[in-house]
Amino acid sequence: MLPEAAKLIGAALAIGLGALGPGIGIGIIGGKAVEALGRNPEAENSIRTSMILAIAFAEAVSIYALVVSLILKFT
Repeated sequence: MLPEAAKLIGAALAIGLGALGPGIGIGIIGGKAVEALGRNPEAENSIRTSMILAIAFAEAVSIYALVVSLILKFT
């Protein structure tokens, strides 16, 4: 296998697997937030704030995977 091909496969795996976990995590976060709103609608502001913060942290992991993938691709 050529080194260039191995590098591109590594970059594809880095972003593919790196985005899989945060994608699942964001889905779980959203589902649990809707469930919490159904149980306690009065706490909407608190639940929404916590949900957005958790989604931002999960998305940061995906952005790190994107950066690693771009570094692998262009170096």
